[in-house]
Amino acid sequence: MALPRNSSESCQERNGVGWDCFRAAKTVLVFSPGHRRRTGCEWRPAVNFSAGAPVRQPVPEVPEHDLPSEPGPEDTSQRTGNSVTYLRLLWKDRRLLVSAILSGFLAGTLVAFLIPTRYQSTARLMPPDSNQGGGLATAAAAFSAGAGGGVGSIASDMLGLKSTSETFVGILSSRTVQDKLVQQFDLRKLYGVRRMEDACKLLAERTGISVDRKSQIITLTVTDHDPKRAAAMGDAYVAELNRLVAELSTSSARRERIFLEERLKAVSQDLEAAEKDFSQFSSKNTAIDIKEQGKAMVETAATLQGQYIAAQSELEGLKQIYTDNNVRVRSVRARIAELKRQLEKLGGKGEQDLEPTGQQADYLYPSIRKLPLLGVTYADLYRRTRVQEAVYESLTKEYELAKVQEVKEIPTVKLLDSPNIPERKSFPPRTLIAFLGMALAFAAATTWVLGKWAWDETDSNDARKVFAQEVFTTVRARLPQFSRNGSGHPAGSESSSDGSPRASDEVGLTTLK
Repeated sequence: MALPRNSSESCQERNGVGWDCFRAAKTVLVFSPGHRRRTGCEWRPAVNFSAGAPVRQPVPEVPEHDLPSEPGPEDTSQRTGNSVTYLRLLWKDRRLLVSAILSGFLAGTLVAFLIPTRYQSTARLMPPDSNQGGGLATAAAAFSAGAGGGVGSIASDMLGLKSTSETFVGILSSRTVQDKLVQQFDLRKLYGVRRMEDACKLLAERTGISVDRKSQIITLTVTDHDPKRAAAMGDAYVAELNRLVAELSTSSARRERIFLEERLKAVSQDLEAAEKDFSQFSSKNTAIDIKEQGKAMVETAATLQGQYIAAQSELEGLKQIYTDNNVRVRSVRARIAELKRQLEKLGGKGEQDLEPTGQQADYLYPSIRKLPLLGVTYADLYRRTRVQEAVYESLTKEYELAKVQEVKEIPTVKLLDSPNIPERKSFPPRTLIAFLGMALAFAAATTWVLGKWAWDETDSNDARKVFAQEVFTTVRARLPQFSRNGSGHPAGSESSSDGSPRASDEVGLTTLK
């Protein structure tokens, strides 16, 4: 498409495209040969659009008055004048502002002293030594399975050897610890709730637990209205943490200690049974020590046998001299009879004979004839008792060693700072509340002054002002508390005695019109 040579206006009229449009759209131009290039007032050679170049629409020119402009001196002076006007209005109603500030200060102070005071007790716990955390990973897993929600990720953290401090935090924030503290301090009655879940929720809101990532020190804070109770609850948290860690620890020493404890109970029962059987057998058969008793009885029987033979020899000699009724003869004969009876008793000859009362004769010691039979049973019972005693003694030693090792492996809580009894309150910030009341009152008073001035400056015929007046009048007429005589009739709805509307109604209607 060739451009005419006469003027640029014809080009713009026919095609609506000017040189500014070409420069802005960066259109690819192809100059036709044989035409001269024009500079300034001269025209350039005829241009043709290439086949591949799209036709651009003309860029609309933005009017100069629509472009943003920098504020001039008049705008700055106008803003300054408005600021001075606002300051004059505030200065004019300074008494209202001062009264509002004082009222806000008094109201804030009253509210600050009406809010219940809270105290915060803080305790800091150090993590256990590295050699004490051997069984805490499995303890975390057992706790997550048995104690309920809130500690589901503790086991995985501890199996990854993350930190025992994270496990302690999970145990402290668990439902088991919260239930224990709620029951111990009767928090349902203290917090004024009936359900255990609500009491646990309020306890969790008043308990803060955090861990320092660098030092792994646990900070425990408990908030309560009573400073002594806050410190006691902090101590209870620490005690429950120690108890649960000790109960849930499943280290090798703990497993060994539990096994030895069960074995000790079984061995103790067996030992008691063996001792009872042995004592009953010894008491029934007068078998204190069969070996020593047999040796003593054989020696005694030999002595009696010798005395018996000597007495018989003496009796035969006395019979040669004296008659049978002689005193010496009768005395030796009586001694011989007694020695014979004792020998028969030692030999067990008369044991099966019964007493005249029908009871078996009571012997202080078993006979020599029974000693071999009693010795077998005695030796068996004695051996059983000695074996049970040896096993019990060995298990007792191992049990004590396992208890010591278990204490070494259980991660105990180390108190860096014990829960203190706070001397200063942590809430409410009374000074801040008082100044906040002053600020709110000043803002409200300022809003009232500026709003009242804007309302008065608004034209009475303004549609927004008329609508606001109409709404206010309607609402006031609907509310019974705005009635003049308190009878419940809306203000302005009363009529005179002759039935004509009051003057106030006429004024209101005129205003609305």
